[in-house]
Amino acid sequence: MKLTNNFFSLILGIGMVTLSACNDKLDIVPPSSITPEDYLLEESQLEAYTINRYGQLPVNDPFASDNQTDVQAGMSVPAKYTKGEWKVDATGGDWDWGEMYHINYFLNNVVPRHAQGEISGDPDMINHYIGEMYFFRALQHYKKLVAIGDAPIVTRTYKDEKAELVEASKRMPRTEVARFIIQDLDSAIMLMKQESPDGKRNRLSKPVAQLLKSRVALFEGTWLKYFKGTAFVPNGPGWPGASKDYNQGYQFQSGSIDNEINWFLEQAIQAADEVASNFTLTSNTGILPQGVGESNPFVEMYGAIDMSIYDEVLLWKAYDKGLGITNNIPVNSSTSNLGVGVTKGMVDTYLMKNGLPWYAPGSGYHGDESIADVRTDRDDRAYLFLKEPGQINMWINTNMGTHGAIVEPFLPNITSGSEQFRYNTGYTNRKGVNPDKALCDNWGGYNGCIVYRAVEAYLNYIEAYYERYQSLDSKAMDYWKRIRERAGVDTDIQKTIDATDMSKEALANWGAYSAGALVDKTLYNIRRERCCEFMAEGYRMDDLRRWRSLDQLINQPYHIEGMKIWGEYYPAQYAEAAKTDKTYELIYGVDNPEANVSSPELSKYLRPYQIARTLAYDGFTWKMAHYLNPIAIKHFQLTSEAGGDYADSPIYQNPGWPLRANEAAEE
Repeated sequence: MKLTNNFFSLILGIGMVTLSACNDKLDIVPPSSITPEDYLLEESQLEAYTINRYGQLPVNDPFASDNQTDVQAGMSVPAKYTKGEWKVDATGGDWDWGEMYHINYFLNNVVPRHAQGEISGDPDMINHYIGEMYFFRALQHYKKLVAIGDAPIVTRTYKDEKAELVEASKRMPRTEVARFIIQDLDSAIMLMKQESPDGKRNRLSKPVAQLLKSRVALFEGTWLKYFKGTAFVPNGPGWPGASKDYNQGYQFQSGSIDNEINWFLEQAIQAADEVASNFTLTSNTGILPQGVGESNPFVEMYGAIDMSIYDEVLLWKAYDKGLGITNNIPVNSSTSNLGVGVTKGMVDTYLMKNGLPWYAPGSGYHGDESIADVRTDRDDRAYLFLKEPGQINMWINTNMGTHGAIVEPFLPNITSGSEQFRYNTGYTNRKGVNPDKALCDNWGGYNGCIVYRAVEAYLNYIEAYYERYQSLDSKAMDYWKRIRERAGVDTDIQKTIDATDMSKEALANWGAYSAGALVDKTLYNIRRERCCEFMAEGYRMDDLRRWRSLDQLINQPYHIEGMKIWGEYYPAQYAEAAKTDKTYELIYGVDNPEANVSSPELSKYLRPYQIARTLAYDGFTWKMAHYLNPIAIKHFQLTSEAGGDYADSPIYQNPGWPLRANEAAEE
């Protein structure tokens, strides 16, 4: 392989393509050697090519995907919250554009051919497949926007020539990237069918593109709003993009950053409404099924084998044991969530059923001495999805499956050293549990996995409207009340807002802050709703970043906590259990090598990162640089002739990160 091909792969991450995704033994063909007339000439070829791009979709486990945030905590200490442990990589990282090559190869060939009538098949289906690829290109650029901010806008394949590839490495201002993403999504919306062509919502459709458009626009609008006046937005003081001649004199398309914020928020409002007004939420009976004859569609939706029956589920991934396409969701959701626990902060965020925060007079709060107390009279999203000792997880085919827990243990296993068994905070989540134990062979699960839910559109509309107008229209209030009604919570939203004490909420939920200051009570309750609805589904870190909700950690380190192990109830329970099983013995002392829980001198609540002297023993902290990921040094080396400070490279490092490998953020 030529040196330029290696260079090509490292700069833009462009993997070489084969014409058969099914045969990985074929010789790898350099892009310049592919003859376009040999492929992508008929509908079936387009279908096969596009389906191979589905692996890039954000398929998250529904039980632990908010790990390393304020709402879920795993067993390992996240480097991003420690002092000096997150460092610039020498190679790799987010500067990888391999998937983009495959997408652009398709679009660069198929779009002009289709315009000339050169592709055989159903024109509507051809349009749909083209729309899918616009969606995937938008999704790839969105991932870059979230991870690194300013990024190249890659719309075509490139010759393996150094000069051309260096030119292609120029980072466009993030606002231009976001506008390009929305442009591609508009193309996808125009071309894709209203209903998924497979009839089961395992393939993309127009509403999915509308939903992603609302997500992208809300992300960028709120990012610009909260990072305005910093180096993290174009033309802000210290913006590194200004150091490159190709970004000199950059002007926002709308004329100013404030206009840009408003434009993105308006885009989010419009796109979210197009989805929210056409899809209903899955019903909630308020019952946690514990046996045959009991049912709750809201609970069952997360662990269902066939998710096509739920109007709310816009796109989901199907699994098939017969084809060897399986997951481990039923096992992990019925046990320890792979050692990822729900935090006290998350639990304290849930409202009572009467719509009041737990601390408000008249809330009816039962306390947190036990998990049973915590769940009583609570928002159904806590009552249904927060596991309690003794609950039945499975009652069908209980003699099958090699793994999984039929019944929740009588005490949370907070002392195990294995993620397979450890209830890391004492609190665990049951999203994804299926009552059929036949799904519980290890890595033998075949229930579906949600990719996009329509409720996000409801939440995006509410938030975007309030961020844009500092008020809520009747439609936003209607969407909010529907979410609260489904959650079994009193729909008097103003009552909740009036009873909210931001000083208390700030102790639990990082979303109470933006740029180090407490937000207003209405906005916080909008964020609270989103947090409670999406707990463990993988939204949290992106939300915290776009809200700029981590600044306060710079000077006020935060201690992750779990259940109340040193209260009036649990010490006696664990002591009694330890009489017959020593694994339940609670041992503490930071310098005791046998310690398995945190000391009561630190807190009555379990602190998983203060059991021993971990890197997070003094609490989670933050650096401004951590809002964006660093770019690995190899990419600067490949695009620079001078070396040193790589001033001649078109790439620039993100704010606060050094241009040296294996060094931590500077600020």
